Amino acid sequence: MTEQSEIRCLAGRGVEGDRFLDFKPDYKGQITFFSEEVYLSLCEALGVWDKSPAVLRRNVLTSGADLNELIGCEFEIQGVLFSGAGEASPCYWMDQAFHPGAETFLKGRGGLRARIVNGGVLRAESAAATPGAISG
Repeated sequence: MTEQSEIRCLAGRGVEGDRFLDFKPDYKGQITFFSEEVYLSLCEALGVWDKSPAVLRRNVLTSGADLNELIGCEFEIQGVLFSGAGEASPCYWMDQAFHPGAETFLKGRGGLRARIVNGGVLRAESAAATPGAISG
């Protein structure tokens, strides 16, 4: 995954150019979010400062939001509406891509999988997720 200044979110489909675009109907991982705070904690815990958050293969890096609290909720970022579907669980691959111990460290804080309710463009800036109506 490469870092980008903006991404196009396509309602019910995924992120334009992403490997999971149109993966399957109603896929709960149409977009994934990851916390900058968790990323920095991971770097500190493992003593790794030369890896970008992009190696963790999440679509959007957020700041100031507890992503686990958004599971079962609708929330909006920059006018795009999402529905939090579940945790983006870490896997063994993260130990290879980031550093041994990454998978264990990220259990319970691997990010958020979400569905895209209405599409639009997300641009890199300070855009913390704002919880909306609870749908669960």
